[in-house]
Amino acid sequence: MSIESKDDHVFKALAHPRRRQMLDRLKEAPQTTGALCDSFPDMDRCTVMQHLKVLEEADLVIAQRQGRERWNHLNALPIKQIHDRWISGYETHAVSFLERLKADLEG
Repeated sequence: MSIESKDDHVFKALAHPRRRQMLDRLKEAPQTTGALCDSFPDMDRCTVMQHLKVLEEADLVIAQRQGRERWNHLNALPIKQIHDRWISGYETHAVSFLERLKADLEG
């Protein structure tokens, strides 16, 4: 899978607010699928599982079976890779722009 294709999966996964909320919950600690379902009472189990599938396809969630339970773990590495590739470069540009603006205002 190409880097662009992996990035597309990550951006798609992060595009939905519910999936971002799920990642926020998993950031605190791994959770079972049942616990995630309980966290979102307005969604049925099938919908939660569909969101988890999208997160797994983006490699943002790693599922591990322990007996009858399915534990979901956050994998933040794809988000860091997105940051390193897309955000940090623009961040440098924005800081240099602000430095020039400050110098123009002071000078």
